[in-house]
Amino acid sequence: MASGFRRPDRRDRKAQGRVNVTLRSGSAAIIGSAAFALVLSFSLGTSHATGEAHGDGPGAVTLPDGAAVKWEKGPPNLPKGTEISALAGDPAKPGPFVLRIRFPADTVIAPHTHSKAETLTILSGSIHHQHGATIDRAKGVELRTGGFVFLPENMPHALWTTKEPVVLQVNGSGPFGVNYLNPADDPNQAKN
Repeated sequence: MASGFRRPDRRDRKAQGRVNVTLRSGSAAIIGSAAFALVLSFSLGTSHATGEAHGDGPGAVTLPDGAAVKWEKGPPNLPKGTEISALAGDPAKPGPFVLRIRFPADTVIAPHTHSKAETLTILSGSIHHQHGATIDRAKGVELRTGGFVFLPENMPHALWTTKEPVVLQVNGSGPFGVNYLNPADDPNQAKN
C-alpha cells in the first residue's frame, strides 16, 4: 500500500480489544466514568441530531452546518459553562459516538484519562493540551482550528482555554467517561 497505511493484523486487533479501566486504583474511577456516561446519556437524550430529522435513513446523521447543532448544558463533571451535543451514538453505550463540546474562555479541564481511545478535532477557537499527570502550562501545546489529537486509552492529559472559547469534536467508542486523576479536581465533587 503506497499510501503508508497498513491493514492491522490479528495481533493489532487483539490488542485493541483489551481495555484497562483506569490508571489509578480503586473503584472510584470506574464509578466516576460510569456516572459521567450515565449523566451524559440522560443529559443528551434528545439533543443529538437524528438522521431521520434530515431525511437520512435510520442511524444516519447529516448536519448541513454548525447552526444545526443542538447544544445542552454539559454534565456536572465538566467545568461550569461547558456545553455539549451528541451528534451520533451514545457515549454511555458500547459503540461509536461523536460529541461536540464548547468550553468557555479561561476553563481548565484537570488531568484525567478515558478508559477508551479518543480523538479531538478543534473546530473553532483554541485550547491548550498537555500529556501528563500534572498541569505544566509551559509544556502545553496550543491547538487551533483544524488541530487534532489522538489519545490512546488511559493516557493522562489536561486541557485549558485562555482568552477565547473553543469548540471541539470528540470521536470515540463507548462506554466512555472522564476519570480525574485527583478526584478533588472533578467539578461534580467540588459541588458536594
